[in-house]
Amino acid sequence: MRILLWHVHGSWTTSFVHGGHDYLLPVVPDRGPDGRGRARTWDWPAAAREVTPAELADEAVDVVVLQRPQDLELYAEWTGRRPGRDVKAVYVEHNTPSQTVLHSRHPLADQSVIPIVHVTHFNQLFWDNGEAPTSVIEHGIVDPGYRYTGELARVAVVVNDPVRRERAVGSDLLAGLAGAAPLDVFGMNVTGVVDRWPDLVGRVETFEDLPQEAMHAQLARRRVYVHTSRWTSLGLSLLEAMHLGLPVVVLAATEAPRAVPPGTGVLSTRPGDLAEAVAELVGDVDRARETGLAARAAALDRYGLQRFLADWDHLLTSL
Repeated sequence: MRILLWHVHGSWTTSFVHGGHDYLLPVVPDRGPDGRGRARTWDWPAAAREVTPAELADEAVDVVVLQRPQDLELYAEWTGRRPGRDVKAVYVEHNTPSQTVLHSRHPLADQSVIPIVHVTHFNQLFWDNGEAPTSVIEHGIVDPGYRYTGELARVAVVVNDPVRRERAVGSDLLAGLAGAAPLDVFGMNVTGVVDRWPDLVGRVETFEDLPQEAMHAQLARRRVYVHTSRWTSLGLSLLEAMHLGLPVVVLAATEAPRAVPPGTGVLSTRPGDLAEAVAELVGDVDRARETGLAARAAALDRYGLQRFLADWDHLLTSL
């Protein structure tokens, strides 16, 4: 099967392109949002290849995987073919609603031709999907392997754009956590954290936009992983940390309670509980290692790559 998709969500796309298909990825001259092409910081197979808009007009495509409302217009503009009419299409919704929950109508809610695939059950429930057929295909992770050493009595946090997305990703909670143990913050545009919250000076180190392999190696050296997101879809960095074997301390919001079963870490909506759990796990190496092993087993069971790809194959062949 020849599948066209945009490089919108790097970690999700990394898993998706590991299936047994040919994947066409639009690329534009500036590699901007409408055509980033292949990833530069993830390892993708050769079956994922770049195609320009001009080349795309002559490419035979079996399915278009839409991920943004503008993708419908882009494909029609570039090829003269309409997703859902002239070519099969599916829309992957990666995000929680950006509107209030009571007014969270999905952009594709007023049609029934293109199915919406949500990445979490929480998202499916909280979006108003209207007439659109919906399903859930939970995340799957390319297993990085068990790498945990926990040699550094520090806490790892992965968050992109922590200043711009402040409350959504829980950046304002970092100061309280840093009082329990020193933090290492990984992700894009993370250097601004200390400027935004001066109390973090001397308690937080930032690691800007590392390649995935390098970030995994660094995460595995930290004693604990903390996930602070209030209102985002389930962060794949949390699932990656669990695969690596880190114990996790997680704000119990959106899909996180489903992803972190008992014994794999600590869930709470009370920031003080999270700080207390961090202090306890950082101070108890044996408990941290045992909890991390349980986290890895749970993540492999629910968020394994083969289950993810099999679910997608089933859906794609049923379109």
